Amino acid sequence: MNASASRQEMLGRVVAYAAAEGLTGRSLREIAAGVGTSHRMLIYHFGSREGLLAAIVALIEQQQRDLLGTLADRLAAAGGSADQLMLLLWQQVSDPALRPYVRLFFEVAGVAVHGTPGTEGFLDKLTEPWLDAGEAAARQLGLPVDRDALRLGVAASRGLLLDLLAGADPAAADASYRLFVRLWERHAAGGAAAHHESRS
Repeated sequence: MNASASRQEMLGRVVAYAAAEGLTGRSLREIAAGVGTSHRMLIYHFGSREGLLAAIVALIEQQQRDLLGTLADRLAAAGGSADQLMLLLWQQVSDPALRPYVRLFFEVAGVAVHGTPGTEGFLDKLTEPWLDAGEAAARQLGLPVDRDALRLGVAASRGLLLDLLAGADPAAADASYRLFVRLWERHAAGGAAAHHESRS
């Protein structure tokens, strides 16, 4: 097994361990023991505890963007709408089972803004990959692309996820997200009308 494959295999084991046991407050040695390896191997592959956490978050975020593409494909084939896509994705990312990874996301973002070693490049990929994925999903559904609106969607989702971490009532967070979707729909409808007029 080459180094890249070994790193991915190790990362998969740590992600599974994180889902079962959580990583909050655990040292690199404790994490290593939990996945049956040494802390030296984790340092070799990820550089530091922060580097390991950043790799976990990057993997989960990529999986969620892949899910966005899959959902968009299904809805496009079934004649679905953007609001259905947004609500389906919110249902997935706000699932309590993913809460440990949401907590890790904010933990890594918090240390990355201070330039903590191991988190290099994390902030550069904080939002743009989601905008690219959202743009692709919009095109799949035949919608005009508005990256400013997509950025707002990313920010609103993350804000509500942070609210959930702080103990907000899930029903209240869901209601707020549904309100955001309705407001987004109005904006999108106005943009679509303007787009149609510009082409006629």
